[in-house]
Order: sequence, then structure tokens, then C-alpha cells
Amino acid sequence: MSESLRQRVGRLIAGGFNALVDAVENAAPEATMEQAIREIDTAVNEVRNELGVIEAQRHLTSKRLAEDGQRIDKLDEQAKLALTEGREDLAEAAVSRQIDLETQLPVLEARLADLGDEKARLEGYVNALQAKKREMRDALQNYQESRRVAGQSSLGQPENSATGSGGVEARAERAGDAFDRVFRHQTGIQSGAGGRIDDEARLSELEEMSRRNRVRERLLRLKSEKS
Repeated sequence: MSESLRQRVGRLIAGGFNALVDAVENAAPEATMEQAIREIDTAVNEVRNELGVIEAQRHLTSKRLAEDGQRIDKLDEQAKLALTEGREDLAEAAVSRQIDLETQLPVLEARLADLGDEKARLEGYVNALQAKKREMRDALQNYQESRRVAGQSSLGQPENSATGSGGVEARAERAGDAFDRVFRHQTGIQSGAGGRIDDEARLSELEEMSRRNRVRERLLRLKSEKS
């Protein structure tokens, strides 16, 4: 979810009722209130669009994860067949590719988990916005009812109506608390690494050595299973 949309959702959730209180003093309070509600609808649509993107990414990542798992199983069968046929070179190639795929699985799994968390957050935003819209609708209806009952003169006394500042502020605070609970789930982890070029080269060589060793160990295990 983009930062600008996140900030917009936060503003709508935390400041919506203040806008309604101010609107009572405007020349066209009902129009201002209706516009605030339409802005909520627009934000909901934008968040839902992002939800669609996240869901598509989750589908593709899940599909890739399943395909890689199937490919790993197939390579295992191919490596065993190659050993049976006395083609250790082909078995080594299969095992090498298998290990490469296995190293990618944790990354795909972490990506899938992150996308799941983002989906839950976006769904929380939609729920919070819809809750805010219902409260704003109630405020507008109460305001309209107060006009019908008390007449146009009651507009100058919002403190005595159902949309009075005390009641409005309390409801806004409740809505703000609900949003805060959702927003607290937002986390960002930034990591970095550095080092000298020669150190990086040695680490790279060590990683390749470890990888070759894993290939040899797996070949030996397959041979032992065959015998």
C-alpha cells in the first residue's frame, strides 16, 4: 500500500468527524458532509484496487512455489534414474539444479507470508473506512433530523444536537483507536550489509564450496539408497 494512500486513509479515519463539525458552520453543511462521505467511498475503491494487485501477486507466488516443489521432486526421480543407468554426470546436474531451487523456496515462502500480511492490512483499512462511513452517515442523518425538528435556527447550537462536539469527538476517538490498532500492524524491516571486496570474494568462494559439498553429499545418499 502506497504511503500517500495510507496517509489518506489515516486522515479520513482520524479527522473525518472534525470535518463534519466544521461543516455545520459552512454555508452548505449537508453538501460538505456528503462530499466527505464520497471521499470515503473513493478511498475504499483505491484500497480495494490494491487488494486486487496483492491477491494477483499471492496467486502467482503460490503457483511458483508449487511448481518449484514439483520440479524438485521430479529432479530427485531423474537423479535416481541417472544413477541406475550409470550416468553420475547427469545425476550430479539434476542434484545441482535441485539444490538451486531449494535455496529459492524460503524466499518464495517469505514473500507469500508478506503478501498475506499486506492483504490482511488492506482488508483492515477497508473495514475501518466502511465503519467510518457508517458513523458519518449517522451523523448526517442526525443533523438532518435536528433541522427538521428544531428548524434552521438550531444550526447555530450544534452542542445541543446529536452531532454536538462532545459526542462527535468521542465517536471520532473510538474510530481513531480502531484505525490505530490496524495501523500498528504496519512494520518495516530494513537491513543492510557491507564489507571489503576481498572479504565478499572469499565469502562467495566459501558459499560455492559449501554448495558443491552439498551436491556430493546428496549424490552419496542417493547411491546408498540405490545399494
